[in-house]
Amino acid sequence: MSCYILKNLMEVYPVSSIFQVLLVILVIAAVLLAVLYFLGRKLEKRQMEQQQLLEASKQVVSMLIIDKKKLKIKESGLPKMVYEQTPKYMRWAKVPVVKAKVGPKVMTLMADERAFQALPVKTEAKVVISGLYITEVKSVRGGIPVQPEKKQGMFAKLKAKLRKDPK
Repeated sequence: MSCYILKNLMEVYPVSSIFQVLLVILVIAAVLLAVLYFLGRKLEKRQMEQQQLLEASKQVVSMLIIDKKKLKIKESGLPKMVYEQTPKYMRWAKVPVVKAKVGPKVMTLMADERAFQALPVKTEAKVVISGLYITEVKSVRGGIPVQPEKKQGMFAKLKAKLRKDPK
């Protein structure tokens, strides 16, 4: 019975056409992977250049943190130039925005995700800024409050377990 089914399958779907379809799919996948590889390298170089620019223009500033929120760039109160220079795919994303008093001036600044979480509201802090971007929190008057650890998801637990026990 199984030989009969196999024989019928071979007649309906010749082996050569199945291999041709698989070969075309394999070629398309290889081209797609090559394109993604070269795009990734290009984006990585661009990110390194931007990181060097941030490092070159960083300065330590003392500021009073008034408020912090995650807002869309258009709603954040940042200068119009920042909104115009933002890529179109990022205009709808919410970004960490900090309102702070730097010297006598109240400013709206963007923050790095880690710096945003570490900044306590209504306290004075020394931070590293680069233009309108807070990159790092140096110190906070009264100490940086300890953030409660987030509950790990299933995949994070699995990764941790695999790192501990490489069997």
